[in-house]
Amino acid sequence: MQNIIHLLPDSIANQIAAGEVVQRPASVVKELLENAVDAGATSVQLVVREAGRTLIQVIDDGKGMTETDARMSFERHATSKIRTSDDLFKIRTMGFRGEALASIAAVAQVEMRTRKADDEVGTLIRIEGSDIKAQESVSCLPGTNILVKNLFFNVPARRNFLKSNSVEMRHIIDEFQRVALANSEVTFSLFHNDQEVFNLPGGKLSRRIVDMFGKAYREQLAACDEETPYVSVHGFIGKPESARKTRNEQFFFVNNRFIKHNYLHHAVVGAYEGTIPEGHHPFYVLFIDIDPSHIDINIHPTKTEIKFDDERSVYAIVMAAVRKAMGIYNLSPSLDFESDVNFLDGGGAAIAKQFEPGGKHSATAKNGGGSSVPRPITPSWAQPAPADRAPAAKPAPPARPQQPSPQNWQAMFDGAARPATARSRPEKPVGDDVNWLDDRPVPMPDAPVDVPADATPVAANIPVAEPATSAEPPVTMGSRANRMGQSGTVEAMPGEAETAVIQVQNRFLVTTVKSGLLLIDQRGAYERILYDQFHTALTKHGGSSQQVLFPKTVTVSAVDYQVALDLRTELESVGFQFDELGANTFVIRGIPAQIADESGRRAGEEELFANLLAQLRADTGKLKLDRSEALARSLARRSASRYVKFLSPSERRALVDQLFASANPSYTPGGEAITSVVSLDKLSGLFKA
Repeated sequence: MQNIIHLLPDSIANQIAAGEVVQRPASVVKELLENAVDAGATSVQLVVREAGRTLIQVIDDGKGMTETDARMSFERHATSKIRTSDDLFKIRTMGFRGEALASIAAVAQVEMRTRKADDEVGTLIRIEGSDIKAQESVSCLPGTNILVKNLFFNVPARRNFLKSNSVEMRHIIDEFQRVALANSEVTFSLFHNDQEVFNLPGGKLSRRIVDMFGKAYREQLAACDEETPYVSVHGFIGKPESARKTRNEQFFFVNNRFIKHNYLHHAVVGAYEGTIPEGHHPFYVLFIDIDPSHIDINIHPTKTEIKFDDERSVYAIVMAAVRKAMGIYNLSPSLDFESDVNFLDGGGAAIAKQFEPGGKHSATAKNGGGSSVPRPITPSWAQPAPADRAPAAKPAPPARPQQPSPQNWQAMFDGAARPATARSRPEKPVGDDVNWLDDRPVPMPDAPVDVPADATPVAANIPVAEPATSAEPPVTMGSRANRMGQSGTVEAMPGEAETAVIQVQNRFLVTTVKSGLLLIDQRGAYERILYDQFHTALTKHGGSSQQVLFPKTVTVSAVDYQVALDLRTELESVGFQFDELGANTFVIRGIPAQIADESGRRAGEEELFANLLAQLRADTGKLKLDRSEALARSLARRSASRYVKFLSPSERRALVDQLFASANPSYTPGGEAITSVVSLDKLSGLFKA
């Protein structure tokens, strides 16, 4: 019987190993940079072409290798960093996986020149698909110069699965930043297609952060340092006001190795609790030093996930270190112990003394003769009507307003029928102003609020379709809303009278429908409308642009810079106009007309553009969307937040009309609900015991 089990050739075995080690060009960059750092290099240069498809070159001034070591480095399971099994639990070096160079050489054309400082000549080795083509002595500088050309040249299927150049370049920059942050004393540089992307001189960690992410971080960093017998934490955190909505600039390093650890991230976010808005994420670069025997780094092929033998202790120490840094630099809110919080307490003698002449809160009023008469500051609910107000000779402590008795419960609703005073809202038809729950100042009775003829409403920035010229009466907001049933479908009830739309806290819209109350998320409605318009502009390449009066300069990260260049055609299709200024900087000359401010001013173009690129990078990474879809979603989400503001009655009606004219008025592009109907039965149940 013939045997069927046999050993694989080395070339095929190396290709199988390469499937785990070399997933994309960024994987090659990571291995080569870590090997350069482990070799004791003080200067490392990375040269990339076509996002690593055609060339990845790493030049270092490290120790170099002898001819024998250079040849052995391409053998499987060859390493200089592990001798016994115990060494696996004491690893402090980076690129210790012996199959790295062998796997890279199996799927690329590799050329390496290396020389030790004591040797007169160096060694040149050429390998293609695990086959050694040449090995000879050459003259070269001390250190190692390795070139990886035509990655996946012999595995076309793997090459076809690579993403676009911008996506692959973003992954390369991510790996470059992680190695550069972990080794701030080493000089790093990065060139892509003969253009310099990074030039980072060696120095302190704070300087490395500023050089890498921009000068804006110079005033946002707070040092974090905590020493314990079990673990030590050091690094920098960002101030709460610098928190962003995307998780792009957050780094954890354990023994100088970058890791991803959601449990420790929760510890940092927990330390920021109450200081940053919900949905925002702080910036941090934190290094954790711990005995290697307390961690296990061999649970993931890329070594980005590790386990601690006591995660709870590490969690508590990290949180304490961040809170300590925030306290030292006064980044967390503090209590004001000087203020008197017992203003309405029964003992008003001490408070009244503050309102006496010369007191802390005394106020004066000029009388007819020009003399100064003390005037007490009285709470708004205790002030009499203007006609009955008279100067008080001696201030009295404020009294608690008298509450109506249970027998006289009608007094609780007297405000609805009481005549308008200086402190009450003027009586107006319900349809004119029903935004009772917002915080706008109340107009005086003799100063009615009129919308100026030349005022541009918020909803005017989003064009409304022209009414149909037919015998059928036009479809108004009232008819659209009243045709929404419990299921969210539209019922045919043309010609119905217009219904009022109430705005609640500048955030929600409420109106009546046939089956109950219709609730509309204002931000979600704008997101749906803007998404439809941006998607149409990207499809037809007909987006309108509004020129900026004074061009704005914005500096973004190197990753976002690559995103903008790759999506330039799409960004210009929706209305952005910008020019490259070099060094990750753009000059913005125009923005989409749909996201203009209601007064016609263009405010915050730099922040809008930078946040859009960050949001676009996050959306592209989480969802498998095409470029146009991702851009339309990101731009709509970023722009919709600008419209969470007060709307006039006409703007509310226009918004509802535009929403129900869209393709899907019930959900945002991301799947969040926009509308909700509260049935009459549910409303009745709220008032039943």
